[in-house]
Amino acid sequence: MAAPTCTGTFARTRFTSVVALLAAAAVLLVDRHDGLLHSPLLPIHIGAVLIVSAFVIASRTVHDRDLRELAQVRAVSEAAQRVLLRPIPAELGPLHVASMYRAAAAHALVGGDLYAAARTAHTTRILIGDVRGKGLPAIDDASAVLGAFRESAQQYRTLPELAASLERSVRRHLSELTRIAPDCSERFITALLIELPDDEEIARVVSCGHPPPLLRQGSRLTLLPVTQPAPPLGLSADTPHAFCLDTVAFGPGDTLLLYTDGLAEARDSAGRFFPVLERAETWTWDCPSRLVQHIGVDVDRHAGKNLQDDLALVAVHHPTHPAHSEQAPP
Repeated sequence: MAAPTCTGTFARTRFTSVVALLAAAAVLLVDRHDGLLHSPLLPIHIGAVLIVSAFVIASRTVHDRDLRELAQVRAVSEAAQRVLLRPIPAELGPLHVASMYRAAAAHALVGGDLYAAARTAHTTRILIGDVRGKGLPAIDDASAVLGAFRESAQQYRTLPELAASLERSVRRHLSELTRIAPDCSERFITALLIELPDDEEIARVVSCGHPPPLLRQGSRLTLLPVTQPAPPLGLSADTPHAFCLDTVAFGPGDTLLLYTDGLAEARDSAGRFFPVLERAETWTWDCPSRLVQHIGVDVDRHAGKNLQDDLALVAVHHPTHPAHSEQAPP
């Protein structure tokens, strides 16, 4: 009886059934060897093996069914989350881009942080944001902002106009939720909009209460200056003049790192915050993919892979040579 019982703990139903039949045959052979073939003990021995085996097989069948259902639910969940948070292409116009996302909720791919990118005719626009709260409950608000950005990113000429459109979309979203979520008045989304024109060596920035990105220019590392950040989306005015536009130099060799507060607020076992500026001096800045990988390793080393908040990163590098070069005709 031990054989089918032990097998059922790690093997699937079919293999457990085979072991159960082999165990019954073994009992028959042992009892025959002991001269119990015509003894009333034989049916008792075989019956006990078959009853225990039937119970183990039934339990294993239920377990296998639950595993299949869990795998299907997880596959659907992952597909839905990937649709919500689409990966950013590695190249956007002349720029090299890399992103990373880590959700605080276990088994989740998406939480309350968000990012997206869009190309207009000759401009790259990038959004990064952080919904109040974390994990799965914040996905609804994140999806509203992402949908609004994808719809509006190419419709408005300036970033303040785009920010005002996002504010109106967030307000409509929160208004629709008022009846089922009484705390809507306390919900908001910090956001940062970056615009990088192909034909100008500048970056235009509108901040809605979001942490300023890091800017690497040569050996100089600074926080990108934001002179007058607007309140978070959901709390701001819905007209373009409410959003201040900042412009900074961003040319070949420069790199921008956009991040959410999950980076700065990652804590170690002693409760110390992750020292972003101090650690940033040690990162590799000339390759966006290596940069986000380096940050991920650094944060894991600091926080022990126990992030208490969602984390999103977007690194944008302006290469010294164009991303694509046309070949001369032979």
